Amino acid sequence: MRYVLIGDGDSPHLVKWARALSSRVELYALSSRGFAAGFPVPIERRLALNTTPDFEGGNVALLRFLPHAARWLRSVRPEVLHAHYLTSHGTLAWLAQRLWRVPGRLVGSAWGSDILVTPQRSAAARWLTRRVLRGCALTTSDSRHMARRMCELGAHDVMVFPFGLDALPPEPQAKDDHLFFANRGLEPIYAPQRVLECFAAIAAQWPDARLVVANDGSLREGLQAQAKAAGLDSRVQFTGRLDAATQAQWYAKARWYFSLPTSDSVSVSVLEAKAHGCIPLLSDLPANRELVDSGRNGLIVEGDLDIAALQPLLARGDEIARDNRAWVREHALFEPCVERFLVRLSAS
Repeated sequence: MRYVLIGDGDSPHLVKWARALSSRVELYALSSRGFAAGFPVPIERRLALNTTPDFEGGNVALLRFLPHAARWLRSVRPEVLHAHYLTSHGTLAWLAQRLWRVPGRLVGSAWGSDILVTPQRSAAARWLTRRVLRGCALTTSDSRHMARRMCELGAHDVMVFPFGLDALPPEPQAKDDHLFFANRGLEPIYAPQRVLECFAAIAAQWPDARLVVANDGSLREGLQAQAKAAGLDSRVQFTGRLDAATQAQWYAKARWYFSLPTSDSVSVSVLEAKAHGCIPLLSDLPANRELVDSGRNGLIVEGDLDIAALQPLLARGDEIARDNRAWVREHALFEPCVERFLVRLSAS
């Protein structure tokens, strides 16, 4: 099967898809940006547009490269065009087929805000999202909540599976019951201020509690000031971006994991936390309720967070760790999901 991935070749998400597909199809890749080092597609099968698209819409700069991209795609003669992030790369692929008659079946993978946020911003964005979804023979979603929204927007066939892990990490040897870990981007959509507020409430009642905040973003300086003003600068550690091995070490140590975004689909970070046996503390979003049965294997944080809500979970901490790891093993490993996806694509 001659198969073209269309997305951001610098993104670890697209690298992961390419790695999973490279041994299963004759794989090509078109990137709106460049390609990450070691991208698992031969250079002669790649096209980098080297643009800087706005993934929230308004991708005029990307669409200026449509003729160049379409000519390359026609030379490839793809059987499948697989676009990742519908309001940018999905639009590019859809227009290439409509205006330039690029062959192949169009497949789309939604990443989150392209379905849950952008179509709500304007009638034009909603119209375009509908057209792209209707042009896809098959689409993928990482949550049932987002899949329902995709169907409402006109998607024909939606396959739901999480953007899961390559492998289950080793079982953690020892958890620090007082250690909290957070690693979502330090940007408004991820509400890191809310993470600090929740931790401050816990720290006031739990003298040994500590919080490690990984990742970076535009809010970092303000968050550090917020922690200092709350008297927590000695108990909150900002590490910046971490490599995968260092991040895995923090997951393995931490008993608790914070993720409190205002909008999200199923987060890979939450899957990683569950795989490492953390107890997730998540915002009240539909996709998060697919991952956590509040009070049983984690907590949906509604309003203020009190230590009384954590104590019953802590008492069952090792049991929850085993259950969360077992769930990831059964439902959230990526390779088996991609295999099922290709079988369904071949049958469609």
